[in-house]
Order: sequence, then C-alpha cells, then structure tokens
Amino acid sequence: MTDSAFTARSLFPCTADELYTWHSRPGALERLIPPWEKTRVIAREGGIEPGGRVTMRMYAGPVPYNWHARHVMNTPGVVFQDIQERGPFARWTHTHCFTDTEEGALLEDRIDYALRGSFLLPASAGKLVNRTLERIFRYRHDTLRSDIELHNRLRTQPLRILISGASGVLGSALRPLLTTGGHDVWTLVRRPPDRSKQEIHWDPPSGHLNLTDLPPFDSIIHLAGDNIGGGRWTAAKKRKIIESRVQGTGLIARTIARLPVPPRVFLTASAVGFYGNCLDCCMREEDQAGDDFISDVCGLWEQAARPAEDRGIRTVVMRIGVVLTPRGGALQRLLSTAPVGFPRRFGDGRQFISWIGINDMISVILHALCTPSLHGPVNIASPHPVTNSELLQTLARVLHRPLLPPIPAGVLRTMLGQMAEEVLLGGCRVATDKLQQSGYHFRHDDLEQTLRHLLGRST
Repeated sequence: MTDSAFTARSLFPCTADELYTWHSRPGALERLIPPWEKTRVIAREGGIEPGGRVTMRMYAGPVPYNWHARHVMNTPGVVFQDIQERGPFARWTHTHCFTDTEEGALLEDRIDYALRGSFLLPASAGKLVNRTLERIFRYRHDTLRSDIELHNRLRTQPLRILISGASGVLGSALRPLLTTGGHDVWTLVRRPPDRSKQEIHWDPPSGHLNLTDLPPFDSIIHLAGDNIGGGRWTAAKKRKIIESRVQGTGLIARTIARLPVPPRVFLTASAVGFYGNCLDCCMREEDQAGDDFISDVCGLWEQAARPAEDRGIRTVVMRIGVVLTPRGGALQRLLSTAPVGFPRRFGDGRQFISWIGINDMISVILHALCTPSLHGPVNIASPHPVTNSELLQTLARVLHRPLLPPIPAGVLRTMLGQMAEEVLLGGCRVATDKLQQSGYHFRHDDLEQTLRHLLGRST
C-alpha cells in the first residue's frame, strides 16, 4: 500500500477562528460539495467534534456507493480531522488547519490517502487522484472565499428565516449558505413535520399554515412552485403551474399579514417570464407584463403577495432568470447530451436568455434580505444576457464537445407545443440596474467564467 498526499492552501478575509466557526456550522459540507458531483449527504450524526459521523452517496461513473466518514480530532479555532471509515480508499485522512496571518486566515486542507490495490495500479493513478482533488479544492476554496466576503459585506445579527421550497434546486443550495452564515433556518413541508429539523407543516390547497405558536420570524423566503419547464403544457399541467404558485404565495402572504409581529421582509419568487417574449428589447422592472401564458402566471403569482405588502412588510418580488446549475433545471437538461455534443441552437438561436449562476442566485437572496432599500419587483440575472446560440456554443467550448445540427423550431413545437414556444423559442433580456445599484456584487457575471466554475473546468 503506497501512501500519497495532497495539500491545498488559501488565504481568506477573516480570522482563523471565524473560518473554523464557518466549518463547524450546519451546511458547511453541503456548501463545499462541487455542483458537478452527484454527491449528497444522506446521514449525519453530530458535528465536527470527535465521534461525529457523515454518510455521503457518491458515484464512480454511473455506479453509486456510500462513503462513511468519522471525525476523530478537533481543537476549536485551530484544527479538525476526519477519516474514511468505509469507502473506496484503503486509507483517507483529511486534516483542516486554521492559522492567523497578517494577510488573513490561512486554511490548509491536507489529504493523506492510499489507494486500494495500489501495487496493481499504474504510476499515473496517484496523479489522476491529485488532479481530481486539485479541481475539487479549487472550487471549494473559491466558493468559501466568496461566501466569507458576502457575509462580511452583509454583517447582521443572525436572522430567523422561514423558507418554502427548501428541498428544490434553489432552496437546497440556499439553506447551507444561510446556516453557514449563522442564521436560524426553518422550512415549510407538506409531509408530517420533524420539529427537531425545524420543519413546519403547510398545505396550500386546504389553506393550512399556522405560525402563531412560534417565535416571530425575521424573514420569509417563498420559492415553492411546480416546474414550469417539465414537459408539454396540458390543461391539467397549466392549472397545476398556476395553482402551485398562487395558492402558496397567497397563503403565506395572508398568514404573515395577520401575525401580531410580522416578519420584516418577505421575498417571493417570480420570473423574468413576466415580460413575455420581448425579442431584443431590454426590460426593466417598470415595464408591463407580456401577453403569453408565462406572463399571466407571473402576474397572478405577484398579485398573490399583495396582502404582505399591504400590511407594511417589505416585499421583494424576485423576477428570476434562468438559474444555471448542473444539479437541476436547464443546465442539467442540456448536460444530458454532453457525451454526444450540444445542438448548435434551438430554432434560429437568436432568442435571449437572461441567466444567473446558482451561487450568485442564492447570494442575491441573502443580499435582498439584508438590504432595506430593496423592495418591489427586482430582475435577478447576470448583467450580460446571451442568445441561445451563444449559450450552447460556450457550453460546447467549456466542455470540449462538438456542436451538433440545430433543432428546428417546428420539431420543438411538435414535441412540446406551447411550452416550447414560450420557454425554448421565446426569449427575454432584462436590465439589472436596480439590483446592482442596491450594492450587489456578482461573483461571476460572465457566462464562460460561470460555467467553468460550476463544471470544474478551469481555463
């Protein structure tokens, strides 16, 4: 068995104690898992103190396996260590060291490992593992640094926050950002709640949501809604799209408006689809709604939030663009063809896409929570929208995949009907002046830079 080692070192704009504290909070591991990995935490016992355990579901290609890790050593503010109990390596020890320097906190991640059957493996096997670790820890340290900088800019007392849609693509990324920032996060669930996990039951169709028996919340973040791009829009699907948004939004808005101590801020999701297919026009928050189905949905969605605004609660209507993450949504669907390549374009390819990376999306939400001057509708997207052709060409370049023949508009209309017409062939270009003038700083506002970060493909 041959021993190998890997070390990643980076400086961060905080103290060693603050950096250690970030790692000790719930959600730290989830926050650091690269989005291109299918890895997810499936069980946890304790924290980073000795005896704490974590089980993760991981994949070797398409084959799943479980990785069992145990924390074995911890000196608060200085170091903690975990080892593999069961997993693919013959041995694995991860030591996290925190040191104060004049330039900030130094984090050293040291991995000591041994490969199973190393005597049978080529000499390049260890180099391959180290290259994979370099890719992973580049993402981890870049993300951690941006998170620390964000929390430094938005210094506030810990907030008590309630989230709907916390298990969705956006909510599951947002919660770890909030908890590692020290905030107290509760979630709305439709199944029987587990109060030890800070869950609250709600049922929008029946109008059930009781918040009166709980201490007041500072903020409500409403993200729940049926997937609008999940297939052909039948009459039943359209009804579900509308009801899932209007019922839930209205229930939350009415409930918090009646509370004796209402939350200070209510963030509710909408979409840039509010403006409809606007060709190459650049839409701003004061512009009128479009005249297609998505516009109608967004209009009803936003109107349902009025009771909160009428109560005097600062209400931010988040008109969200296409959120890019390999873990769901449009990018995940596009990546399904990556082994073969990507279509050159959908239809004529000139339709604009107002996009935003997942890490900027969740950062904007925290920014909106902590920025009292921000209210009303806010376009949430990169300041640099791209056309459908530009998106696909950039994705192919980042992943070194070929561009395939375009998919004709007629084929998409035949397959998906109105959904194709509005979601795939329609476009919207929005201005983000309101967001930027409120003081938000993008992590990545360039498409290629964003995709390289999210897919672990450095230049």
